[in-house]
Amino acid sequence: MKSKIRLYYKLFLIIILFANGLIIAAGIFPALSFLYSAGHAKTKRDALKTLWLQWFSVIVNLHITKDGELPEQGAILISNHISWLDIIVIGQYLPAYFVAKSDISNWPVIGYLARQGGTIFIRRGDKQHIKTTAEKMVWLLKQNSNIIAFPEGTTTRGDEVLHFHSSLFQPALLTKSAIQPIALQYQGTAQEHAPFVGEDDFVPHLIKMLTLDKIEVRLSFLPVITSSGKNRHTVSLETRERIWEKISEGVPADNSDQQRLKSSQG
Repeated sequence: MKSKIRLYYKLFLIIILFANGLIIAAGIFPALSFLYSAGHAKTKRDALKTLWLQWFSVIVNLHITKDGELPEQGAILISNHISWLDIIVIGQYLPAYFVAKSDISNWPVIGYLARQGGTIFIRRGDKQHIKTTAEKMVWLLKQNSNIIAFPEGTTTRGDEVLHFHSSLFQPALLTKSAIQPIALQYQGTAQEHAPFVGEDDFVPHLIKMLTLDKIEVRLSFLPVITSSGKNRHTVSLETRERIWEKISEGVPADNSDQQRLKSSQG
């Protein structure tokens, strides 16, 4: 009985949170753009987005162990992808624009909030759209904004790191921006339940997360990758390898990726 009451209370808080999100996105963001200069309006929007994610983190009871140094402004952060929770885990620490699959833009409420929050949507397989997305990323990096991307293009159960789509690295190379790998590892009971994979739907998965006593996750900001003299394929393989080594506690990436890395450097 006590667990049901706690779940209903958390659901009530989530409803309030999303209602506030709609008010912020539909009312406050446009007002900020009207009242302040572009730079000041962006700063205030970033603060509200970060605060909203922090509220979300409290409601779902995220217990985050963070290590490593956050990047300077104007970096692209590259992470392995396990769950929609990844956005809350990372986004509450620094203002940034997320790169996400275009499917999310059609999600009820979530899609609207993501669009108003500046999420960069990408349609896999659409070369023209990918080019337009890359141009937008270049513009944001030149404006000294952070971008967070999940180049696997899908989620995993957290026990592997899939091949990275190297096109997401090109904007960083063109702007000479910092490239910082991030390793995400859900722990405890969350290791089994947090992955958002297969045919999972958002609402049932959210409810499952709310039933957990806590969601433990380790968030590791790894050393920045030097991109000078490298192409996007080399940087992509090196970034993936660093994340995999962190997740697997030093076990090297699979041989095929090691060979691709060596040939790209050669």
